[in-house]
Amino acid sequence: MSLPFSFDEPLVTERLSLRLMNEGDVDAVHDWMSDPEVVRYQLYDVRDRATVAEKVAEYALASRLESNGDYVQPAIVVDGEVVGAIYFTLSSVDDLTAEIGWVLGRAHQGKGYAFEAASAMLSVAFGEMGLHRVYAELDPRNAASVALCLRLGMRREAHFVEHMMFKGEWADTGIYGLLAREWKP
Repeated sequence: MSLPFSFDEPLVTERLSLRLMNEGDVDAVHDWMSDPEVVRYQLYDVRDRATVAEKVAEYALASRLESNGDYVQPAIVVDGEVVGAIYFTLSSVDDLTAEIGWVLGRAHQGKGYAFEAASAMLSVAFGEMGLHRVYAELDPRNAASVALCLRLGMRREAHFVEHMMFKGEWADTGIYGLLAREWKP
């Protein structure tokens, strides 16, 4: 196990990088956090710029994964532009388990950026961090995220019916998981 892990340097892939957010990212982040279509399956509603600025400041400080509940939410950067984010949180240090999630601005969806960013984060999770299991918890109506989970090699592990009150209605929850021994970078 290689915890704690500090997200000090950007992760660089063929087309993008993952780096901690900073105050210069507020407008780009506000672009997707204020888009009803993008936040449809997020746990939050449309956010105003002031709220986004507070969140970006919070995300900028979240850089160390050491204890249960610690998270990072690096920006996905393509050609110098913030196009989305990866969410990664330690669920259980004892069980070496973490949760992963993603969001992309509408103009940047369907181009493989989420796959590339999530793959980079999974490589760190299973390689440098030595985690055993990573899962995604999502709304099963979100077909694009379900497809991404499957493309990443995750398997459907659970489907909870009317599992949570979500934006005023009961919603199902899907769980997709991947073990370190199953990861193929």
